[in-house]
Parts: sequence; structure tokens; C-alpha cells
Amino acid sequence: MGDSQTWTAAPSAAEHARSVLAASWSCAVTAEGGREEFVGAHTVAEDGRVTLDVPEDSTLVAAAICAPRGEPSAVLEFADVAPVPVRSRIRARLWIAGWFVPVDGRLEFTTTRVVLRLPSGAVVVDLDEFAAAAPDPLATAEARLLTHLADCHPDAVERLTRLVDADSLHGAVRVQPLAVDRHGLTLRIERARAHGDVRLPFHAPADDVAQLTERMHVLLTQASAASCPRALQRQRTDRDG
Repeated sequence: MGDSQTWTAAPSAAEHARSVLAASWSCAVTAEGGREEFVGAHTVAEDGRVTLDVPEDSTLVAAAICAPRGEPSAVLEFADVAPVPVRSRIRARLWIAGWFVPVDGRLEFTTTRVVLRLPSGAVVVDLDEFAAAAPDPLATAEARLLTHLADCHPDAVERLTRLVDADSLHGAVRVQPLAVDRHGLTLRIERARAHGDVRLPFHAPADDVAQLTERMHVLLTQASAASCPRALQRQRTDRDG
């Protein structure tokens, strides 16, 4: 179930895909030899090319050597998992199809297709756009930032709900920070049997953590000046009673 809050300024599909790739620590590979999970084994070049450092006895090495050159023979899968415990923690999945070439004991991947799957549906990412895009500057720090916000500043999260339309908060039982990028903060609004996401855009993009801190202060100042949504007030009354 979605929410009516307007979604503004967000990363492009290529930027989102590159951000998932930059922040992912694990990778699942499906090839003719089967499916293998690798943790901390991949590196990413500036143009998005992936290289895997795998054990010599991995079935993936044999599959790469035997596969016909130039034909897609493997799919890499990366999961974008929300760092804060929420329902449906998988925010996106990234699939990259192509083939491996063994080079100096490592496997270099040639990409033929990139697909980003979001809750709203799957998007095929243009290969040139994918190669040219840069990850969001906050991508690798996002997990730490959101965890700190949820664990240490729940009062700030509650205050930010004043910027959310009352209709979007109807029936809410919990609100958690779901995602943050240079363009804005996304809140996950959980209800008894459903959930929805609302985006709070920044007044200007944040290119580093210092700028993010300033953007968050602006949002909190705006929230302090706003009235508390009636839906949230009712929740407080019910809880306190």
C-alpha cells in the first residue's frame, strides 16, 4: 500500500543501481555450475565493472572457463537491505547479467544487462547510463546514519512525522527511517496489516555527511513549526490511556 505524499527529487535508476552495488557487501552468482554466495569477494570499478576474487576450487571458476565467450552465462544478484528493522526489509534487488573472464586468478565480469527491481516494479537500466552514473555520495554511510537516527533519536523521527500528510499516518503503529540519499529521507509507515513509504525531500542535495546534517536540521526545524498530525495525536492518546 502506497501513500499520497508527493515523491520529489530522487536518484535516477542508474544512480540507484550503482548505489546498491557500492553498498552491497555480499553477492549471489548463478551460473551453469549452480548458485554460490560470496561475502566481501567483489570489487567495483569506476564504470561499474565487477570483479570477483573466488577460491580456486569454486565451481564458478570452472563454469567461467568452459562457458562460450561473448554469451551471457551468469547473473549477479545484489540485495539492498534496510539497515533498520522494518517489514519487507529488501528495498531493492539488482541483477547484472553477462559473463566472466578469468584474469590473473580473478574473475572479471562483462555486463550485458542490468535490471533494478523496486517495490514499484522492475526497471531495465541502460548500460551506458549505468557505466556513467556515480553511486550516491551517502550510499556507503547510509546504514550507520539510519541506525543512529533510529536508535539514538526516535524523538526526531516522531517529530518528522509532522511533515507527513495526516492521511498517510492514518492507522500508523510505527514509523522508522527507511532510506536516505543526497536528495531526501524516506520514512516507513507501518500499520497493523500494511505499510507505506513517504519521502521528505531536502531543500538542496547533500554531497557529504556534513551537508546531510544541515539538511536534517532544516527538516527538523520545519517539523517543529508544524502542528502534530491528528492521526498521531490519536495514537498517543490511545497509547497513554
